[in-house]
Amino acid sequence: QVQLAESGGGLVQPGGSLRLSCSASGGTFSTTAMGWLRAGPGKEREVVARLRWLTGDTWYVDSVKGRFTISRASGENTVHLQMNNLNPEDTAVYYCSLNGGEYWGKGILVSVSS
Repeated sequence: QVQLAESGGGLVQPGGSLRLSCSASGGTFSTTAMGWLRAGPGKEREVVARLRWLTGDTWYVDSVKGRFTISRASGENTVHLQMNNLNPEDTAVYYCSLNGGEYWGKGILVSVSS
């Protein structure tokens, strides 16, 4: 069974940084894309960033462009999300996805507050 393990969340002050990681393991799968979605309090879930495995192409929602960077670990089914200059609007549960939502992580909380 494919599992996605997320790590790196927590509490940070506005302007701070966090790095989320997600590793896929188990089962049988071929990675075509990995990404991150988030669900903030009272907000609909939104795609934050995604990365296509073969091409390395990336996509970001406008609100995080220039602040967040998605990357992959070489030779591993692992994706990172470097989040800089965080603000309270980034507070959310962040979910890792594999292959466009074929598999999901359990979610990890990112809280931005002074």
